[in-house]
Amino acid sequence: MEDDHENIKAVLDNGAILHIETVMLGGEERVSAPGLPSFNNVTDAIEGIAYSMVSTFRKVKPSSASVEFGLEIGLESGQLTALLVKGTGTANLKITLEWGEMNAASDS
Repeated sequence: MEDDHENIKAVLDNGAILHIETVMLGGEERVSAPGLPSFNNVTDAIEGIAYSMVSTFRKVKPSSASVEFGLEIGLESGQLTALLVKGTGTANLKITLEWGEMNAASDS
């Protein structure tokens, strides 16, 4: 059985090179892209997840909130792809929301 993991280099916005262990997606053959793939697809995915969660938190207004998620980096057609993977517990996202007592001064 062929190993579906590959170690590649990717370039960050500041020009730094990041070494990443990727997983090949969808039975794709290895594709050599000219130059180094950008890490932007991964950071865009993180930004999108964070934005969606913050939007929800603004609606439900917890006094505190935290989100824990894991990403695996995939390589598809020479481009990096962020995959949401199983982290702690049994879900892809672990979300904690807390509501405390309302500040009595805000009711005045």
